[in-house]
Amino acid sequence: QVRLVESGGGLAQAGGSLRLSCAASGRSVMSSAMGWFRQAPGKEREFVAGITWNSGTTYYVDSVKGRFTISRDNAKNTVILQMNNLKPDDTAVYYCAADRKPLRMVITTQATDFGSWGQGTQVTVSS
Repeated sequence: QVRLVESGGGLAQAGGSLRLSCAASGRSVMSSAMGWFRQAPGKEREFVAGITWNSGTTYYVDSVKGRFTISRDNAKNTVILQMNNLKPDDTAVYYCAADRKPLRMVITTQATDFGSWGQGTQVTVSS
């Protein structure tokens, strides 16, 4: 069983930056693709960004392309989401998740494909 803990959320002004971290413990996630999802009040959870186990491929939802960057450090069992040029529409609870299928070479955007989730961290962007 893997435990994921997000940190780095908070309040930012539009145009600002935040850096989210996801620390894994319990077992290594180095063989798992990792993803970030977010859920705004009254909306469904949506995929934001993903990275394959070997960092060979990344994928972003259109609304964050060019502004967000996902990366990972397998030696430290961590995943990072760097968020720049934040917009009020980015306000949501952000969740880190681990793909349930090891060594998947493509990035899935389906929440049901992720077997482990963090508790979430709140990101609020003011205009």
